Amino acid sequence: MHNHIVYISTGSNIGNKLLNCESGIAALTRSGESVLRERSRFYMTDPVDYKDQDWFVNSVVKIETGLDPFQLLIQLKSIQYAAGRSNDTVKFGPRILDLDIIFYDDITICLPELEIPHPRMHKRRFVLKPMCDIDPEIIHPVLKKDMQYLLDHLDDHEQRVVPYQ
Repeated sequence: MHNHIVYISTGSNIGNKLLNCESGIAALTRSGESVLRERSRFYMTDPVDYKDQDWFVNSVVKIETGLDPFQLLIQLKSIQYAAGRSNDTVKFGPRILDLDIIFYDDITICLPELEIPHPRMHKRRFVLKPMCDIDPEIIHPVLKKDMQYLLDHLDDHEQRVVPYQ
């Protein structure tokens, strides 16, 4: 039973970044508990917060899942671990694979281990741009603004996001 709509951000800036993201997306649906519904294009993006690192490849996928948010979080951590990611030594630093829940239906969760909507997504061009590829009219359940509005009103012009070639 796949009845929850979830948006997940993918990112990598170590090794074969595109393959890491594609493999992470494939792993999401391998168990049969989640179905890929849509995906954005891939983007090359500036690192944010911790700048002394390589550019990222990022995208967003829309899945339908029967997993609850905590089961999904466990699955995402497992996929990241299987891809070779260990405990991050640098906050916002290099990573082989990053899978973050952006939205889960229109619910809000604010716990130390899980925040939905993602607490920084509205400040991240590398999330907002691919979200707009999928649906620019999705409404942020807390801010009550759509993705296109949030992207258009983002004030950090240092966050370069270019289509992956």
